[in-house]
Amino acid sequence: MSSNTQVLNERSLQLLKTLVERYISDGQPVGSRALSKDSDLNLSPATIRNVMADLEDLGLVHSPHTSAGRVPTVSGYRLFVDSLLTVKPLESKDLTLLHQSLSVNEDPNNVIGTASRLLSELTQMAGVVTLPKREVVCLRHIEFLSLSHTRVLVIFVTNEQEVHNRIIHTSKIFSPAELQQAANYLNSIYSGRSLDEVRKALLKELQDDQERMNQGMLDAVKMAQLAFDQDNKKDDYVLTGETNLMGFSELSDMERLKNLFEAFSQKQGVIHLLDQCMKADGVQIFIGEESGYRAFDHCSLVTSSYSVSDEVVGVLGVIGPTRMAYEKIIPFVDVTAKLLGAALNPKSTTPL
Repeated sequence: MSSNTQVLNERSLQLLKTLVERYISDGQPVGSRALSKDSDLNLSPATIRNVMADLEDLGLVHSPHTSAGRVPTVSGYRLFVDSLLTVKPLESKDLTLLHQSLSVNEDPNNVIGTASRLLSELTQMAGVVTLPKREVVCLRHIEFLSLSHTRVLVIFVTNEQEVHNRIIHTSKIFSPAELQQAANYLNSIYSGRSLDEVRKALLKELQDDQERMNQGMLDAVKMAQLAFDQDNKKDDYVLTGETNLMGFSELSDMERLKNLFEAFSQKQGVIHLLDQCMKADGVQIFIGEESGYRAFDHCSLVTSSYSVSDEVVGVLGVIGPTRMAYEKIIPFVDVTAKLLGAALNPKSTTPL
């Protein structure tokens, strides 16, 4: 229970709950008269104004400059979600649609795309599903072969005998001896390490250790990074319905939209945020700046991890404005995560 919950009495909590619900519903600052009518507390407007002043002092609501009414802050939403929210069960038609759409026998990629689309369509926000984490892929050996001019063929072996080919374009022409030297250097350091480790180590070397590296080592690291970055450019998640976000007035500011869509296209920050959610059990909610990701300062992200064979392999969720109907979004995300895990589970015969 939060400290604010302990400070506030039942009347104040009821008024805050009413204010948040009214603002989520209407999107307009909520005044004392509306609170008096909706709260069923039979309080005078003066009493309500005093309570609102106390809530404002606690940082739970604030007054926009253009209105005498008040709107919730991120802290107000957090208190509401953690302590005052009554989650509603899914409507039977939505539950039936989810069961029918997330089929156990469907191709896994299709099921993931369907889950993202359903989250988007049923909430009218953006639905996101990360692809299941793949098994650990380890680098065994790497070779470079000159093709023509600055084109280099990269051949690398992973795990036991999986051979991969990549063509990269280097910044200068390398001799066969230089390419062999680069391969020898990389094999001596990175052989046996996972590709994720290799990518991170290469990036760190380029950022931190250039002063101690000779030109041959630096060239080797740059070529390897070109090859493995290309290998890593597969989609990490399926995002559907991002244009739905343009319909919300609080997100319609062009600068906010630009930042949000840039974040979606660059992916790294979003993936980092979703990866954090994999470590948590059940539904997790980031409200506004809680995400620590500036592009999401005016959004909320409701997520849940999904599991295959009792192992957490991915995350799905809904991205929308902070003014979202949490009592409906939370069960959508929770149930979809369970059904997606069941559909992807090879041992499963029927969904939940």
